[in-house]
Amino acid sequence: MTEARQAAGRRDGAEQNRRVPGTPSWVSLMTHGMTATQEFYRRLFGWEFQPGPQQLGPYARALLDGREVAGVGQVPAGRRLPVAWTPYLASDSADTTAATVRQCGGTVAVGPLDAADAGRMALASDPGGAVFGIWQGAAMKGYAVTGVPGAPVWHELITRDTASVTTFYQYVFGFTTRPADPAGTAADGGADRLTLLLDGRPVAGVRGVGAALPAERGAHWLTYFAVADPDESVRRAVDLGGQLLAPPADGPLGRSATVADPEGAVFALLHRD
Repeated sequence: MTEARQAAGRRDGAEQNRRVPGTPSWVSLMTHGMTATQEFYRRLFGWEFQPGPQQLGPYARALLDGREVAGVGQVPAGRRLPVAWTPYLASDSADTTAATVRQCGGTVAVGPLDAADAGRMALASDPGGAVFGIWQGAAMKGYAVTGVPGAPVWHELITRDTASVTTFYQYVFGFTTRPADPAGTAADGGADRLTLLLDGRPVAGVRGVGAALPAERGAHWLTYFAVADPDESVRRAVDLGGQLLAPPADGPLGRSATVADPEGAVFALLHRD
């Protein structure tokens, strides 16, 4: 099993690490149609929803077996926020991290601001334009579960090349890096891949795709959700009004596919061996 695959499926390790600054600790979707979007993910992943902090407008926490796994919010009127899944990286101080983002050439678009008593957050982008969140947990530290079907299992930054942005993330969040597993690289035809580590443990990936970077999206973070059967989950997503972007295939993380929900938010479905 590859290093990235081990990290993607290590539920206990992910929970232990989620408070370490830089660890992906939450993922949130901003959408226009809350009701229809919740119904799509309810039927795809079995999520239930309960109200969450309303600082940016209507927001709901997605629950899997009663445990928080993600959030879905309404795009506020007048704000140019993408309809996209956005990972939030843990921080001991959202204000300090936001200031460091600016110093390192990134942009802070929203916040930092309090999310009721749950914590403090900001929305930012790296120098390549990829949007991510900053999360300083208080009452809510982050996901309650990860790596099980219907929950986040991995996050990967899709960018033009890994060298152009890794220094930013290393400085802001303290990541170290190493090349992705050689076997996985070979399977990708020599793809430009790095693994981001905290305290020596993999927490996310970076994939450089060169000229294949989608012009309409640019650099972006891709969230992988665990599923028992990617082929069946793809069929279900399409039946529910989603779109298939990359068919199921075996790769360095396991068997995965890339889809978009009915509003165009892109995410991946992953089953590891």
